[in-house]
Amino acid sequence: MTNLELSVRVGSQRPAFLTLPERRVDSAGAEAVELAALAGLELDDWQAWSLTEMLAVDASGQWSAFEAGIVLPRQNGKGGLLEARQLFGLFLGRERLAVHTAHEFKTCFEHFLRVVSLIENTPELEAKVQRIRRGAGEQAIELRSGERLRFLARSSGSGRGMSGDTVYLDEAFALTPEIMGALLPTLSARPNPQVVYTSSAPRVGSLVLQDLVKRGRAGGSSRLFYAEWGNTNSVAPDDREAWYRANPALGIRITEEFVEAELEAMRSMPQEFLRERCGVPDSIEAGGVVSLDQWNMLADLKSSIDGPPVFAVDVSPDREWSSIAAAGLRADGLPHVEVVERRPGTGWVAGRLAELTAKWSSAVVLDPSSPSGALLPELRSAGVTVVEMTQRAHAQACGAFVDAIRNEQLRHLGQPSLVAALTGAHTRQSGDVWLWSRVASNVDITPLVAVTLALAASHTAVATEHSDSVFVSLDDY
Repeated sequence: MTNLELSVRVGSQRPAFLTLPERRVDSAGAEAVELAALAGLELDDWQAWSLTEMLAVDASGQWSAFEAGIVLPRQNGKGGLLEARQLFGLFLGRERLAVHTAHEFKTCFEHFLRVVSLIENTPELEAKVQRIRRGAGEQAIELRSGERLRFLARSSGSGRGMSGDTVYLDEAFALTPEIMGALLPTLSARPNPQVVYTSSAPRVGSLVLQDLVKRGRAGGSSRLFYAEWGNTNSVAPDDREAWYRANPALGIRITEEFVEAELEAMRSMPQEFLRERCGVPDSIEAGGVVSLDQWNMLADLKSSIDGPPVFAVDVSPDREWSSIAAAGLRADGLPHVEVVERRPGTGWVAGRLAELTAKWSSAVVLDPSSPSGALLPELRSAGVTVVEMTQRAHAQACGAFVDAIRNEQLRHLGQPSLVAALTGAHTRQSGDVWLWSRVASNVDITPLVAVTLALAASHTAVATEHSDSVFVSLDDY
């Protein structure tokens, strides 16, 4: 009996938003579904349908979809769909190397354990295995015929190490443009590559996934298979039709009673419920302060500073991210801002700033009351001239940054890290002024804070030649 024949109501087994690639003439889906069943993996109707569309081929036998995106709320079974696709790639698809990646190690490791269990509990499949690597960071399944499936937690840096014939990008809401920029060119040498995205609905700073959702909903991409179980932002949290539209496993593995309890627990955070259970993407408008249209209008890919720049640094409260920014005037007199570097942690910052300030005979601006204040001893030891900005001056810098955008008195390079920061940035009041809020913002805003400080300092004459630390006030700015 299939799920559609059950007497209870079940969630929609077809997506609310769908894009199919061109030149689909056949599919290996039936063989993949049969193999999954052999391994004890009984697929829901929506999973079998998605797998069949994912494995569609053109007249030459190539995948009709270079990209396959599956977006739906959590706990609906996307893991089972990935397991079926990966079993096919290993045992039937002759994919020499496939790579499964996730944002968090624990998610990746749990998926590895599930795939291993399916294989080890199926003698016909286990007999074909040469080796299963279980060491930390080395998890992989290798067949006697040479096919391999690796499991990696994504780093925040390069995506080059993730290249394969098929690359699975689970938890795609956390993908960054930097990862995709490093990954995609490496696939050009593969004979028949496919990139598979799976995720719940995108968050504010999910730039890669936001773009995928936009392309998938718009249609017209010739080599994209996109299936999204979700809703528009017009639905209400208690709209039961929206629940069934977004959750194909509702009535199968998820009950209405659970969703009711989930909604009650999240009454104070309706947007979280709408995103995580109803599949409503977060709005990508900048947190009510800066218009993204205005910001994008000021992008100039050829823009550069004409003369010595001023640098600024900012660190996130959890110290997971640090950003260095630069600002200065262009030849036409307009201010230019850019993110020089954004990397994980703080250990690299002092050395990099020492290089930059020595090269340009410049100074570094920071707010000593912020998380970056902890860098002061290390920066001074490295010989870096530091400009400590008072919190009031910091607040004035925030206002001046927004004014520069609204008055079109600023140019930038259109860097993704700044766009991500702006889309998720919110503010907090400090007396009669405001600052960017690290607590309220749901993305890393260190690029934005660093650019804000650098722009303000670039407008202020600061005598730094004879001092290791200069207190600067922008009250007259």
